[in-house]
Amino acid sequence: MIASIGFLRGSNGIGVFLRRPWLWPLALLLSVMVAQPAQARLQCVPYARDHSGIELRGNAHLWWGAAEGRYERGQEPEVGAVMAFRSSRAMPLGHVAVVAQVIDERHILIDHANWSTPGGIETGVPVVDVSEAGDWSEVRVWYGPSGSLGSRHNPVAGFIYAGSAPSVQPVITVAQASLPDNIGG
Repeated sequence: MIASIGFLRGSNGIGVFLRRPWLWPLALLLSVMVAQPAQARLQCVPYARDHSGIELRGNAHLWWGAAEGRYERGQEPEVGAVMAFRSSRAMPLGHVAVVAQVIDERHILIDHANWSTPGGIETGVPVVDVSEAGDWSEVRVWYGPSGSLGSRHNPVAGFIYAGSAPSVQPVITVAQASLPDNIGG
């Protein structure tokens, strides 16, 4: 669409369309083809999946539970881990982001999508642990439009690590019995 706007601002300006009325439908068609529908914007889930290697599906608030038994989970941020936000009034579907850097025990940088602007991607975003226990259960996240940390405290379930969870093998005990002892019931 930007290209078509530049075209309209050419040396002849709008006069091009007045002399060639058939260009109006063509210009409208091109603008519709270039514009992205709202559902085509990048969401946090596909961004986190593509940038972490964690193959989970579903809304962000479901990732913490879906990771159980498939991926290691914990409360400590690690580079490459997915920070799984719980749903809240402000985020009914939750949110997921990839840890880009651990600065210290209460500060990290994340990469994520669809936070400050619809469909937008942000990298190196500051996050501060504001939980009383220092357990990353509540954070504040940088908000681009304000140019500062957001005022909202966001609930976090924890971190999902890219390595697979250890497989738990069921314990099966097979009883040994001799055939003569079991004949005749």
